[in-house]
Amino acid sequence: MVGQNGPAMADPLTTVTQALLPVLERLAGAPTDPVVRPSDHADMQVNAALPLAKALGRPPREVAAELLEAASDALAGIVATTEIAGPGFINLTLDSEFLAATVSSIATDGDLGVARVSASDIATVIVDYSAPNVAKEMHVGHLRSTVIGDCLVRVFEAVGHRVIRENHIGDWGTPFGMLIEHLTDLGEDAAARELGVGDLDGFYKAARRKFDEDPTFADRARHRVVMLQGGDDETLRLWRRLVAESATYFDAVYRRLGVRLAPEDIVGESAYNALLPEVVERLEAAGLLVESEGAEVVFPPGFTNRDGDPLPLIIRKGDGGYNYASTDLACVIDRVERLGGHRLVYVVGAPQAQHLQMVFAVAAQAGWLPESVRAEHVAFGNVLGSDRKMLKSRSGDAVKLSALLDEAVERASVAVAQKNPDLDADAQAAVARSVGIGAIKYADLSNDRVKDYVFDWDRMLAFDGNTAPYLQYAHARINSIFRRAGIERSSVRGRRPDLGTAAERALALTLGGFDTAVHDTAARATPHRLCGYLYDLASAFTTFYEQCPVLRAETDSRRDDRLALCDVTASVLERGLGLLGIDAPEQM
Repeated sequence: MVGQNGPAMADPLTTVTQALLPVLERLAGAPTDPVVRPSDHADMQVNAALPLAKALGRPPREVAAELLEAASDALAGIVATTEIAGPGFINLTLDSEFLAATVSSIATDGDLGVARVSASDIATVIVDYSAPNVAKEMHVGHLRSTVIGDCLVRVFEAVGHRVIRENHIGDWGTPFGMLIEHLTDLGEDAAARELGVGDLDGFYKAARRKFDEDPTFADRARHRVVMLQGGDDETLRLWRRLVAESATYFDAVYRRLGVRLAPEDIVGESAYNALLPEVVERLEAAGLLVESEGAEVVFPPGFTNRDGDPLPLIIRKGDGGYNYASTDLACVIDRVERLGGHRLVYVVGAPQAQHLQMVFAVAAQAGWLPESVRAEHVAFGNVLGSDRKMLKSRSGDAVKLSALLDEAVERASVAVAQKNPDLDADAQAAVARSVGIGAIKYADLSNDRVKDYVFDWDRMLAFDGNTAPYLQYAHARINSIFRRAGIERSSVRGRRPDLGTAAERALALTLGGFDTAVHDTAARATPHRLCGYLYDLASAFTTFYEQCPVLRAETDSRRDDRLALCDVTASVLERGLGLLGIDAPEQM
């Protein structure tokens, strides 16, 4: 493992696993993965002898003893003591010097022990996320795609991949006829003022109402769609203005939410218009396009309807119009052939699973998704209210994202004022923003993304439990220790601490797992894995803090050892929260 500032130590669990792999392969005669996990009886436990004994037809404890003897050289300097327990489990206690060196290495490594992928494994990862619609306000339904996508972008970058962010906004189609006509009725300046205050929903609803109630307006809107699709210069100019006003609004929400998406990351549906005829031509040339009920479709193998009949992916409708499938196939072509993507990540709601599976299947049939390219649907569930139904406002509409952020900061302000009334007003306001926004994001990211979750203000803003405020407070508490001590954190950074207590060893072991947590999150696109690790780290620190006096340690040397553990814990908490897109205040 190599970080920015030189060599770093691997996760102790990974180190032991890698040491055992060749030994197990020799004994088993084939590659065998040892199961190494933390243990209540030692630093870690190996469950390798039992399955190996079953395969060899030998007693498990006998195989465990042979495994330990064969691995003695590989584990030298890493493991201090071993014990065969129960039917053949192997308990390992790590060498204290090895563990202390691991902590010291993490502290001084620019990447805090997180390995960068090797040069041959660097991939171009294209992440499609957020995807709001032009002239519509972002609501709670956009929250999950936006914060999950942002977290994954940060994690992919942290492990060394090239990342391209794509905000696939809805900026094309029949609704733009009525929106452009409504803009011309209001006048561009008046429309800009209305859109400029963020009332995109009001603008859209007014246009929709006129379309439904005024036949003359509806005719004009339909004609405007034809002009838009035909490339009329004036219509395109008005359309660009609508898109630009919406992009300004999206950017304001992203900046407030602490999301890295920027206007230059917008690649809307319109960007693929020129590719749509080519999609049809290439599918036809490949012999995949067939006519069905007047439409041009592809029947990817393995997809059937409820009656068991083949299910088509509609490429071009009977009236010659294209649809989402056409655009999504054009996206695949563009992302693979122009951008050189190796991993295409779609952070899209679970209801779109079948659609995306069919798109990927057709793209693979056509040869646009070679085996070297991985397309994956990062699906997510819904945000529910206390009634376990889709979260709605009191009026029954989807909750606006801006209103949700307002309430989060307002509620956090109360909590922060109660927690630390001595903070000045500006500091309280800054911390409240970090805590409120962080609480919303962490509540989302800490849940398994494929599941629905209940939005609960009291739980997400609590300063205990698996919440952002708990992690943020652990980070702030560490910084307060150094302020009380009157010393800089850097003065103890890199010290090899004497790990004389169980709580110190447990904290050191947990610190060593940061690399694995980040890489697992990147490999599986599972932000809750990283959240779970950070919660374990904060919990291990809380136990350490309660059991091991820091500033009142028995000697100056023990004090500095514990301060060194505090420093690296704060660094990992700050970095980990940063990968989630969450601030780590120094005081709360």
